[in-house]
Formats: sequence, C-alpha cells, structure tokens
Amino acid sequence: MGFEVFLTTFVLSLFVLNIGFGLTVMNVWFERKVSALMQDRLGANRAGLDIQLPRYLFVLKPFIFVLAKLGLINTLFCDPIKALTKEDFKPSKVSAILHNLAPFAAAFPIFLCFGFIPFGPSFEIFGVKISPYIVSTQFDLLFIFALTTVAVYGTNLAGWSSGSKFAFLGSLRASAQMISYELVLGLTFLGVILWYGTANLIEIVNAQKTYWGILSMPLGFFLMFVAGMAETKRGPFDLAESESELVAGYFTEYSGMKFLLFWFGEFAEIALLSLVLSLCFLGGWHLPFISIPETFAGFLLGHLILMSKVVFLCFIQIVIRWTLPRFRFDQLMLICWKFLLPLAIINLGLIIGIKWAWL
Repeated sequence: MGFEVFLTTFVLSLFVLNIGFGLTVMNVWFERKVSALMQDRLGANRAGLDIQLPRYLFVLKPFIFVLAKLGLINTLFCDPIKALTKEDFKPSKVSAILHNLAPFAAAFPIFLCFGFIPFGPSFEIFGVKISPYIVSTQFDLLFIFALTTVAVYGTNLAGWSSGSKFAFLGSLRASAQMISYELVLGLTFLGVILWYGTANLIEIVNAQKTYWGILSMPLGFFLMFVAGMAETKRGPFDLAESESELVAGYFTEYSGMKFLLFWFGEFAEIALLSLVLSLCFLGGWHLPFISIPETFAGFLLGHLILMSKVVFLCFIQIVIRWTLPRFRFDQLMLICWKFLLPLAIINLGLIIGIKWAWL
C-alpha cells in the first residue's frame, strides 16, 4: 500500500508540474503572438526554419516548420538555451546568498500552489479511484492565498540585495502594491468561503453544478480578477518594473536563468489566477446540462472543459496587458484603497446579509 501511494503521488506530481509549466509556456507564447497581432506585426515566426535534419529524420521537417511559423521554437528552445548559456553576474559587495535566493523565493511558492489545484473530477480505472490533485484539504484557498503572499519576499530580497537604487525602488513599489491588493484578495477569498461554506476547491466546484458562482457573486469575480492581475505585477499594474523609470525594476541586476525565473513566476501567476477564477466562479469542470461521469473519459472531458476556461482567462489577461496604458503609482494605490477595498467590504457584507437571510 505504501508503494502504491508513493507511485500515485509521484505520477500526480509529474502531471500537475507539467500542467503548471505548460500553462506558463503557453502564456509566454501568448505574450509574443497576441501582442504581435494587436500591434499589426508578425511576431516570432522565423527561428527554426533553417534547421538541417539528418535524412532519417526528414519526416519531422513539416512538424518543425509549423512550430517555427507559430513561434513555438523561440519559446520552447531558444529562451531556455539562451538563459542557461548567458553569463550569470551579480553586483559587487552584495550578499551572494540573498541575491541567489530571491528568484527562487519569488517563483517557488507560485508553483507550489498548483499542488492544491484539482485539475478535473475524480475517476476510477482498473478499480482504483484516482483524484487529479496532489493535496486536498479543507483550507485549499487559504493555503493558496498564504503561498502567493509569501512570494512578496522574493521581490523584497531581489531589490534589497542588488545594491541598486532602481532595484530597491522597484522592490518598494512591488511590496506596497502586493500588500495593498492582498487585502482585497483576502476579503474576496473570505466572501467565497462564506458563500460556499468551505475552502475546499473540490467542494466549491461541486456546489456549482446547477449554476456558476459568477451568477451569484459577480462583484466577487470582478474584484478577484482585478486584484489578481495587480498581484501578478503585469501591465497595467507593472509599476514595480516600469522600464521608463526603473530600467527593469526589482530584477534589474539579474541575468540568465535567474531573470527567467522571475519572468516565469509572473506568467505562472497568470495561470494560477485563471485556475482559481475558473474553479471558484466559472464552475470548474462543470457545464450546464452536462453530467460528468466518474470514468477516465469523464475526467478527460472535465479536464478539457476546465482548461478551456483557463486558457480563455489567460488570453483575456494578455489582451488587457497590451490594451490599457500603465497607471501612475498614485493611481495604482488610489484604485486599491479608494475603489476596490470599499467594494470588497460591500461584497463581503452582501454575502453575509444574504447568507443570514437564508438562515
């Protein structure tokens, strides 16, 4: 029994990790191709066209041609190879330990959150019940909120340990931004937990079989979407790394794979936000009038439904990033404290009032 549990956990960990990395890579590709489409240009569509293959691998030429024209060669091969081979440097007279620790402190908690995400309904195969998640507790949402909060230490360490005024100012901005918008996220999470009576994501999804959470909590969906985008530090909320003022912000003094870890963490946050929104407000793997059986085919159908919603939300976030201009920092704080935070309190009060009236 111990070996079966170990094997199941190992396979599920690989499954979840691959989905997390896959969604992150997809967002990188979206960033290139969607921005190119919105700016009326071609985008990445050349790298890989001149690859010379041995004669016995000639059948792969059409496949590589399609990947190259779509710009996937850049994302799948060029970026990691360039990051791994690029010179790694650190500023003089700084703590090497803290400087090296910062990228991992920023990215690792985000990928850890994927362990609490259910990626479809449970199913039985060969008499064994498989649940497509690594960990499921009664506090899933709270663990995810806590881990995303810890990620702020990565930006703090990066700016403080770089010995650069641009990096330091970027980390101060990131800290103020993330802590402020986490208040809105926390109140919204609390509203979701009060509405469904649980913080377990599977129970939240199963409670949306008849109607989605967005119909009962539209204001909560709006608040989590906006505050979540601010947490990712992506445009129009990218004041922590505004290149016109701070060069690259808190990761100015990073290169190679360390820089890629910061970049990867931001795109992973986009996927994580889309997953949480889909599970809490868009029914997860449920669709109206469609029953998902507890079979492997039912899992595939539910997983496809969930991933379709996630991809759509990721696409919307990339479109917003390339549509709206960057806010000033005072506007960024004003939106949180004078607009979103009062709305979050109103949303929580409405949910408490409705639940109290039903009781």
